[in-house]
Amino acid sequence: MEVPKIIVIPLLAGLIAQASKVLVEAVRNKRIDLRVINSYGGMPSSHTALVTSLTTIVAIVEGIYSAAFAIAFVFSFITVRDAIGFRMYLGEHAHILNTIIRELPAKEKPKFPRHVIERIGHTSIEAVIGGLIGVTATLILWLILP
Repeated sequence: MEVPKIIVIPLLAGLIAQASKVLVEAVRNKRIDLRVINSYGGMPSSHTALVTSLTTIVAIVEGIYSAAFAIAFVFSFITVRDAIGFRMYLGEHAHILNTIIRELPAKEKPKFPRHVIERIGHTSIEAVIGGLIGVTATLILWLILP
């Protein structure tokens, strides 16, 4: 049984964005770190790529005046808004917690996690680039996949 391209394309768009983080980090740090593949945050936003791809697929298949497009668009809006806002806010809190934990007396430190992940959100530009990847990958893949 073949998986429909309306499912495959958004997943591929998200994977393309996530994999491109390796390239971005390699250029930035002058070394390849494959751990970036399984990370949150960073350039570009794979969440944004996935949801904008999904919204683009729905627009192509159902049209922009459909209930399905409205649902996909609102879902995308919420996802991107959370990636930029709420997850960045959580990252700031993680930074504060890490600072507090570092300043604790040595005997107290084992009670807390060694390090709380701070980079879980996205900047606006990371989300925009993720969105561009999502739309572009969708349009290209829509044309080349059977």
